[in-house]
Amino acid sequence: MISVGDEAPDFTAPLANGDVAEVTLSDAVADGPVVLAFFPGAFTSVCSHEMETFDERLEEFADAGVTVYGVSIDTPFAQNAFREELGLGFGLVSDSNRDIVDAYDIAMDFTALGVHNLAKRAVFVVDEDRTVTYAWVSDDPGVEPDYDEVVAAVQDD
Repeated sequence: MISVGDEAPDFTAPLANGDVAEVTLSDAVADGPVVLAFFPGAFTSVCSHEMETFDERLEEFADAGVTVYGVSIDTPFAQNAFREELGLGFGLVSDSNRDIVDAYDIAMDFTALGVHNLAKRAVFVVDEDRTVTYAWVSDDPGVEPDYDEVVAAVQDD
């Protein structure tokens, strides 16, 4: 699993931002640190609350020069519908091939539901050198990150 001090695995993936674009992590961090907020799936209650909470605090991240991205295995089309429903002001990275989830070693299964290789709920702050400066991963998909801690991590960065 990726830890503080590790180099964040680079990736290029579809970005749901109201349209469908592409984002490459190494290009994104050239503009400043990035928060990668992994969530298991769009249109679920805890994931919706998590993304809404990041959106409510978006100004704090922007003030720190940080860009927030949500990351899930959902398609960019589903993510755009999710963004629109919640009114999110940040982009969602589509990892439908599960390459990012695998690279960050945060896959989990909902075996009872027959859904496999979803993202664990996790947050990584990645600086301009692609160094992970904050990492939080939960084995319990019902637990949300400590948002104050994430904001403090980017303000210290």
